[in-house]
Amino acid sequence: MWQKLAYFDRRIIFIFIFVAVLIPFLTTWDIPLGYTTPSTQSLYDTIEGLPPRTPIMLVFDYGPASMPELDPMAVALSRHIFSRDLRLVGVTLVVTGTQMCENAVAPVAAQMGKEDGTDWVNLGYKPGDIVLIDRMGQSIADAYPTDAQGRSTRQLPVMEGIRNYDDIGLIIDLASGTAPGSWIVFAHDPYKVKLAAGITAVMATDYYPFLQTGQLIGMLNGLKGAAEYEELINHRALGTLGMASQSVAHLLIILFVILGNIGYFAITRRR
Repeated sequence: MWQKLAYFDRRIIFIFIFVAVLIPFLTTWDIPLGYTTPSTQSLYDTIEGLPPRTPIMLVFDYGPASMPELDPMAVALSRHIFSRDLRLVGVTLVVTGTQMCENAVAPVAAQMGKEDGTDWVNLGYKPGDIVLIDRMGQSIADAYPTDAQGRSTRQLPVMEGIRNYDDIGLIIDLASGTAPGSWIVFAHDPYKVKLAAGITAVMATDYYPFLQTGQLIGMLNGLKGAAEYEELINHRALGTLGMASQSVAHLLIILFVILGNIGYFAITRRR
């Protein structure tokens, strides 16, 4: 028996992990998250305090590889923005971000009766990176003369009264890399626009210092941040299910580690 515990067939372990990951999605079972982290709460409170029709710039600086962590954030944020009757302006510094914006925002807008061009817009991708960020601080219409569909941004109702960062209530950068650093240096610092971030969990430690300095007013940390935000807006979705699946898998792995060690030490003692 100890021999079997110490040298458990990894194929059986993979089957157990597969079942553990799958069950929460099939049963819509969720696990209590506990307390909400202050950085998540701060972002939620900031959006709650904005007057109706205030523009929020939602930045999609990620691609398909980071969708499991960042898409639930984008959906939850879009739902909150629309529920507060705020305007959503989607931009991106990466080529794949245009489609990420469309995939996340369009279904939510349709569900909530929000109109493309009036309540939200996908400005899409324009080359330039930090130059583009700085140019929007002077004139967003000059930086984006047309949106992702080729419509003139100066003619869109959603862009009415939006000249530069002075007219943007909040920028939220959803990123899988170092893009939030560029937004801090070239948007927040020179133009004093409020800035928040949603990032993959592996990048979180790099950005906590910016919360302490006030350069970021809030931050969503990986899938847990998405699940916390879904809890705040009272609409549980993929973030909550993903956290349940991840938690069950982690507990199962810990159990196998404990059993393996029990088997190993039992065999060593008998020898």
